[in-house]
Amino acid sequence: MEIKRSGSQPSGKGPAEYFTGTVRIDPLFNPPEPARVAMAQVTFEPGARTAWHTHPLGQTLIITAGAGWVQRKGGPIENVHPGDVVWFAPGEKHWHGATATTALSHIAIQEKQNGSPVDWMEQVTDEQYNNQ
Repeated sequence: MEIKRSGSQPSGKGPAEYFTGTVRIDPLFNPPEPARVAMAQVTFEPGARTAWHTHPLGQTLIITAGAGWVQRKGGPIENVHPGDVVWFAPGEKHWHGATATTALSHIAIQEKQNGSPVDWMEQVTDEQYNNQ
């Protein structure tokens, strides 16, 4: 058994090559192999969002605070709120983040395949983000 105490792992800034705006990533747990799961709490300031990306084994988001937007490629932008749970299928191209006026926090859960839980792609443009 291993317990990760709150505050025992440092917060990190979402790298500019994968995020637009101010994003804080708080690791929750990343157990050693053979486990594949990785979990983090991610907080987006208003207007902040991920780049387009996929997950080889899918991703679950648990919305914990604020208001946000999620979109899969070719689909509409969807509103999400605390208590909502979002599932992106393996290989489904998508992005997620805060609304233009309200911050968002979610817990992200994904599994690693060949050591990586995510494949990053191009940035979400302002036009795509504002396409409400």
